[in-house]
Amino acid sequence: MYDNVCKFIAEMFSEDFATWLLGVPIPLTELKPTELSLQPIRADSLIFLQSDDLVLHLEFQTEPKTDIPFRMADYRLRVYRKFPQKEMYQVVIYLKKSNSELVQQNTFELTELRHRFNVIRLWEESPELFLNKPGLFPLAVLTRTENPIDVLTQVAEQINQIPNRITQSDLAASTAILAGLSLNQRDIRRIERERNYERISNLSRNLSRR
Repeated sequence: MYDNVCKFIAEMFSEDFATWLLGVPIPLTELKPTELSLQPIRADSLIFLQSDDLVLHLEFQTEPKTDIPFRMADYRLRVYRKFPQKEMYQVVIYLKKSNSELVQQNTFELTELRHRFNVIRLWEESPELFLNKPGLFPLAVLTRTENPIDVLTQVAEQINQIPNRITQSDLAASTAILAGLSLNQRDIRRIERERNYERISNLSRNLSRR
């Protein structure tokens, strides 16, 4: 479910993710894996977003896996086969703190073949940027902080200022779900407004079907 929530917000707020990861708020559209003749091992954990000259490949992971370096190299070659003219930026985003050495890996190597990709461990990231971009609000509570409850409270206040009620509810739901990786449900319910919980439940069910 956590991976699907991240895919949902990355699709809905692609410019916010582009600002964070690429440094520019370029518009991006989803590139379906089927367009690459690609059957992902974990279709729920990855998303491809594209512009005219770039493909942004995101992998959201709650737990490290040994096959990720190979998968990143494999996806890079498949995208090159389909779009040889496009640049590609690949990043694995780890959501949950881990001491495993696997979360440090950013290279796949074989004899005379070496491919590098980017890795972001959210618990090492400063929360400031995530509190300034609506699409990144749900990730803020997973960033580097000694007081995740305080961060979640700030996020809730920011979300409540969003005029569009559908956007507000979707972000509140996504935030509550991802907050479950670092906080208990009692604390989340205390902070989130009660009126959001029907939408949170509905969004959870919808995401689980994707």
